[in-house]
Amino acid sequence: MKNIQDFFLFCSGVEYSVLEKCPTDRNKYAGIGATVFFTGVLAFCSSSYALYTVFDSYAMAMAFGLVWGLMIFNLDRYIVMSMKSNGRWWRDFMVAFPRMLMAVLLAMVISKPLELKIFEKEIRAEMLQMEQEVFKQQEDRVKERYTGQIEQLRAQALQIKMDILAKTAYRDSLAKAAVQEADGTGGSRKKNLGPIYRAKKEAADQAQTELAAFVAENQPLAREKELAAQQLETSAQQDITQLDRGKYDGFAARVDALSRLSEKSLAIWWASLFITLLFIAVETAPILVKLISYRSPYDFVLHQQEHVYQMANLEQTTLLSNQVNNKVKVDTEIRAHQANATIQQEKAIIDQKLKETLDGLKGFKWG
Repeated sequence: MKNIQDFFLFCSGVEYSVLEKCPTDRNKYAGIGATVFFTGVLAFCSSSYALYTVFDSYAMAMAFGLVWGLMIFNLDRYIVMSMKSNGRWWRDFMVAFPRMLMAVLLAMVISKPLELKIFEKEIRAEMLQMEQEVFKQQEDRVKERYTGQIEQLRAQALQIKMDILAKTAYRDSLAKAAVQEADGTGGSRKKNLGPIYRAKKEAADQAQTELAAFVAENQPLAREKELAAQQLETSAQQDITQLDRGKYDGFAARVDALSRLSEKSLAIWWASLFITLLFIAVETAPILVKLISYRSPYDFVLHQQEHVYQMANLEQTTLLSNQVNNKVKVDTEIRAHQANATIQQEKAIIDQKLKETLDGLKGFKWG
């Protein structure tokens, strides 16, 4: 049991030499260390699952997950270890605020892959629908490339058929008029095969000739256009068949599916929110414990030791600063004295030479 507690104390980043003087704080820091450790474990599980969805390899997922879990563990341990209680809540809060933001960010990163695992069944069902939508979009894009040409060919073939029907109807109307003229049911209402009948019969025969020529020329063209349209439809179907139907289950697709589920279902949205808040609470718990707790004996002893080192450092730096200042002052005075002595010596030499010059001038006899 003691070994487990010592391990959790290591996870909390506590200073053993200080903690030995404060045995009442062992349980507190063991609890903080346990929280840091299990946060690292959750980070390992979360990243392993996320990376498995990317690489589809247990070995790679476990290896990268272990690295990520250790990194999160070390970061959390450093965040907790670097927090020290100063006895002033506002100052402690300002010091803890950046660490709280980092802890919240880590919690959101850790929670997302685990959310995907928790809602895995719902996500798979949603991804099947998303997969069908993606395939439908791909098929629509392929069909869109051929639709314009197919519709144009079919419209041209239909127009030829309509023209044939129109000419056939015109031929039939002329033939009917000739027959009615012959039996007296129409036209002049006289039953005869006279010139009027022959004129109408000739017009009907002319229409038949034109119809036969038009059909002979355009009906093969209509069939050709229909055949071309069918070939394009076959090509489009072949392109659709050759589309990549790979499995749609990547990490980004799962996140997208969870987002769609949250938009569709208020219950899933709340559940996802509470899971994220739970991880934020777990991640920020060690910081909050140190922030809201009263200063314990460990804090006082640690502050005392740090203060001793701080004062010793201040003393050493002050002595060194004084030594440097004194040395600079002495060196400055020595240089000033040397400069003054040099000036006096040079002045004496100049005065002596000036005196000798004056004495020489006094002893000189003019002409």
